[in-house]
Amino acid sequence: MKFSLPILLLALAPVLVPAAGAVSLLGDRLEQLHGDLLENRRQALPGLSDPFGIPDRARVVVEADQDSRFEPAAWRGNVVGTVFWIGEQPTQHNPVPNTMSSWDMNWQANFGGYDDPEHRSGYLPAAFTPKLNPFYIALPYNDVARGGGHRAEASEVIPWFWRDYRGDGISVCKGRWVAIHREGKVCYAQWEDVGPFEVDHWQYVFGSEPPRGNRNNAAGIDISPAVRDFLGFRSGERVQWRFVESRDVPRGPWSGWGGGLPQR
Repeated sequence: MKFSLPILLLALAPVLVPAAGAVSLLGDRLEQLHGDLLENRRQALPGLSDPFGIPDRARVVVEADQDSRFEPAAWRGNVVGTVFWIGEQPTQHNPVPNTMSSWDMNWQANFGGYDDPEHRSGYLPAAFTPKLNPFYIALPYNDVARGGGHRAEASEVIPWFWRDYRGDGISVCKGRWVAIHREGKVCYAQWEDVGPFEVDHWQYVFGSEPPRGNRNNAAGIDISPAVRDFLGFRSGERVQWRFVESRDVPRGPWSGWGGGLPQR
């Protein structure tokens, strides 16, 4: 017996149309598959879970201000100091003339003259009033290498390097404030030259190593006549020193030089 096509489709219709319960189950399954697909994509591409880049929750991140190996505020104790001065000529214990510094080719001229350690007027040379701070020191590290660029390690070992960076070859150490302590008195001075003897001993200047041995009994800091007189210091004696921020330097005879701290 033969049937026409419309009659055949009508006869099969009850078989092809699912029951209402089956439709519901099928819908639930499709929704589950769709949800699984979206979750897999979120895991694979985290940006899809937050297309606008807004964090879901604020987080507190605690970072150390400085590398734990370097403690610029820590005292370097029991350090032998020596006296040096602007204009000092070479001797056995000072092989480099101090008419210039490592960072100022016209140091003596810019200072205003010879910082005579034997003829003083208070903390100043007797012959003139300096144009730069007479309270100065030298430490055995130069952040500027031969050729004008910074030393390879400078940005890693100098805690304030990027804060004070002003361009290639410009020292971030020159002018840095230092506190020097001896027998209950503390003097403040600025780092203006490199020495004694060494130019690359960052492990001591910024770390915990002792100064290297040298012909001045392993001296680790040079101090100016003004610092000497304030502390009642004699060359070869021992001091403590540490870096200080300019905001923490109290007013004193070291203030008001070259646009520095205001005078009392």
